[in-house]
Amino acid sequence: MSDAQPRGRFVWFDLMTTEPEKAIEFYTKVVGWGTTQWEGPSAYTMWTNASMPLGGVMALPPESGAPPHWLAYISSPDVDATASQAEALGGKTLVAPNDVPTVGRFAVMSDPQGAIFAIFTPAKQAPGHEGPPAQGEFSWHELATREQPAAYRFYETLFGWNKTNAMDMGPAGNYYILAKDGISRAGVTGHLPKGVSPHWLPYVEVDDPDATIARAKKLGAKIPMAPEDIPGVGRFGIFQDPTGAVLAVMKAQPRAAGH
Repeated sequence: MSDAQPRGRFVWFDLMTTEPEKAIEFYTKVVGWGTTQWEGPSAYTMWTNASMPLGGVMALPPESGAPPHWLAYISSPDVDATASQAEALGGKTLVAPNDVPTVGRFAVMSDPQGAIFAIFTPAKQAPGHEGPPAQGEFSWHELATREQPAAYRFYETLFGWNKTNAMDMGPAGNYYILAKDGISRAGVTGHLPKGVSPHWLPYVEVDDPDATIARAKKLGAKIPMAPEDIPGVGRFGIFQDPTGAVLAVMKAQPRAAGH
């Protein structure tokens, strides 16, 4: 990829959990990821797919008050400016902009509805790539919120995403697609079960969602969404890992592989 500091691309995913070792054992068996240690000044385990890092796992301090969750990093040419802009739009800064030596600069934010995300300016080339995801890579990013119009206006301003079309999901309402430069970046749903806060849900591309969900269940995961088909898109399912973090898996139809 030629753009070292792209705007509005999902580039990294951290699992924040109270039980890192348990999570590592689970995901290496369920998704097939490997792990490697970051060669930096502090201990940090990275997830790898076909030997390429795509995220990491970090211990979630009990005093944080947050449940285990996946944290998605979205690229920005200027973390500080984006964080300030997010605050001006009603977001909150949870972790102020700071540097990771040799890696880049990041901040953790919540949008006006409370969904948490991170912004990242790489020191060199941004992780990840454009184009269809390979098996084992993060492939889609879904925002569940109670205020869809306000949410997509917020992210449009921050990252240049545009609402391109809507899918009628029946009782769940419309599902909006956000895109930039003709590439779909995320979806926004207004369907939130009672008691569930607004959040980002990442998807991972897998060869067989049914087999992946079955492995997850066998290893102690809860299954809030058994595998089912989305016409014209693919087959997906959702699990909550044994530490409490939620992840979706999908096998996209060929014509929607970049979705």
